[in-house]
Amino acid sequence: MSDIKARAQGLSPDVAARDIHQLVSDTDNIYETLAIVSRRARQLSVDLKHELDLKLEEFAEVTDTIEEVVENKEQIEISKFYEKLPNPVLIAMREYLDGELYSRFNEPREDEDEEV
Repeated sequence: MSDIKARAQGLSPDVAARDIHQLVSDTDNIYETLAIVSRRARQLSVDLKHELDLKLEEFAEVTDTIEEVVENKEQIEISKFYEKLPNPVLIAMREYLDGELYSRFNEPREDEDEEV
């Protein structure tokens, strides 16, 4: 998971225009490309959320009163760091453009075709 943070820190959090011809060079289909990137972005999002939850779990305090709020500077810094990371879609798009992602389709089995 820390590998994700290391790669994400060099990325610009701003959205940028992309060359569609470069995106579809591997799949020849923009929808397949977007499906691949969106699946990877969903994986990244879940991983980052899980990692953040684990780190913030250390600071969790059980209190009976709602009014009592304790501010912890370290907790705030951790939260700010994760807020500054680029969107998981931007990270996934960079991974796809750098050739770090691969995809495969499961071929239908022959016995499934005969049953229909």
